[in-house]
Amino acid sequence: MSEIFTCLQLYWSFVKIGFTSFGGLSMIPLITSEMLEHGWLNSSEISDIVAIAEMTPGPLGLNCATFAGLKGGGVLGAIFANLGAITPSLTLCLVGAVFFEKFKHSKIMHKILTGVRPACIAMVIGVLFTLSQTNYMAEGDISLIAIVISIFDVILLKFAKLGIPTVIIISAVIGVVVYGVLKL
Repeated sequence: MSEIFTCLQLYWSFVKIGFTSFGGLSMIPLITSEMLEHGWLNSSEISDIVAIAEMTPGPLGLNCATFAGLKGGGVLGAIFANLGAITPSLTLCLVGAVFFEKFKHSKIMHKILTGVRPACIAMVIGVLFTLSQTNYMAEGDISLIAIVISIFDVILLKFAKLGIPTVIIISAVIGVVVYGVLKL
């Protein structure tokens, strides 16, 4: 009975996340809040899940739902979390498809989106600060190695034009060498 209750909570949590975010990185603050509130994941695990979800194929929210659901409620939890994650998108896409033609040239809709976009950016910046505490702090000190790896990653992404999975693999190798082999 407890397992079903957890699955229903996972479903409802991801339904709420899906209906109150705009996908991608804007989901992370909501995922973080729900996972911490229910105790399914801690901050470090959330950071790991976001990293894994970014490097695996598919939408970030669905990948996070899979991993968070698995951690929170096993395989059944992952299924319910995924169903919850797709319910809002499916519902909104169906409704949106019906009304798209009617409102695609609406000035009001353009103004609404002009207000919503900065809110999404603000949420991403908020997550950046939260994840920075987990990723750039080691035992209370700032990790210069992590900062150097991040700067290197930005260079690889923006100037070398490498894809995200390639940059993640390179960063993983650097992490293994620096922290595993050299033990810095």
